Amino acid sequence: MLRKDCDLQLSSWCDFDWAGCPLTCRSLIGWFVLLGSSLISWKTKKQQTVSRSSTKVEYRSMAAITRKLKWLKGLLHNLGISHSQPMRLHCESQATLHVVKNPVFHERTKHVEVDCHFIHDEYLTGNIAPQLADIFTKALGLTQFTSLLCKLAICNLHTLT
Repeated sequence: MLRKDCDLQLSSWCDFDWAGCPLTCRSLIGWFVLLGSSLISWKTKKQQTVSRSSTKVEYRSMAAITRKLKWLKGLLHNLGISHSQPMRLHCESQATLHVVKNPVFHERTKHVEVDCHFIHDEYLTGNIAPQLADIFTKALGLTQFTSLLCKLAICNLHTLT
């Protein structure tokens, strides 16, 4: 449900499970997008190939959500809704965030160079603001998990309001 007091700002979270499929060792990527505090888009997908690098999988996840954010920003613009602030992009890899902000390529990142340039360009133009998030793949205690759910504005849809 879209709340009437929504600030109409886009924010997103992405994550991956490197070699998570026990049968094929293929990775899973997942992401979701909020408009204000309302969930408007999400996806989970198993990769078509086996990836030998967790960084490569994380960049695929970040590139997929960045493309979706750009499309949603264009849709909002066509509907007459200005979106001047950077779209927040949360991911759980500090190493990947470091490469987004400082794209110094070396042996370990050559295979993700295209996605890295794409995401770095979006960061430089101010379209996205990458931030660290750590809820999707880590085992957390109930208190910390509940606290992070509240920050994501996720509520129990089965309770009466």
